[in-house]
Amino acid sequence: MNIFYNKPGVGDVLLIQLTPEKTEKVITETKGDVTQVIDVKTNEVLAINIFEFSKYKVLDLQGNVPLSTEIVETIQQILEKNGVSFTLEVDLSPKFVVGHVDSLEQHPNADKLKVCQVNVGESTLQIVCGAPNVEAGQKVVVAKVGAVMPSGMVIKDAELRGVASSGMLCSARELAIPDAPEVKGILILDEQKEVGSEFLV
Repeated sequence: MNIFYNKPGVGDVLLIQLTPEKTEKVITETKGDVTQVIDVKTNEVLAINIFEFSKYKVLDLQGNVPLSTEIVETIQQILEKNGVSFTLEVDLSPKFVVGHVDSLEQHPNADKLKVCQVNVGESTLQIVCGAPNVEAGQKVVVAKVGAVMPSGMVIKDAELRGVASSGMLCSARELAIPDAPEVKGILILDEQKEVGSEFLV
């Protein structure tokens, strides 16, 4: 789940994206201040928009809203107040974590891509990476599926030149770290960083 709010640019509406997948045919259902966007084929709720959000809670930010227990509980209460019977299922685990590149191999269909096996603590992810400086044994920043980059891009499961990739290895520029170098390449972390721990800029 990803949440966005930009009152000056979009208006006083909280945009809740429940799935990154796009669907051809949708319908909307509105109750009070809440509009649900629903997949016609599966009847799955894809997104929820809450209008006049500031009358429920004041958010002094623009763009991606960090997920927290508090904001999830607030949204659930708003849904109930507007007669919407929908229960949010939210993964509150960190989306930017310290990873360890256990191994890598050349991509079979692309000279400039590597297929990396990256340990993120509770699991190992296969991530295709085009950075020239990626090597086995490095500790790196991993944007997991569902992460929202500073640019607004949402990380999804993907297939790059026929090879599955779940996540992204990040550069300092992609993470919008102040004074990030202009050179191409992922951010290499200090050896002392704990694999699986949350990465905070």
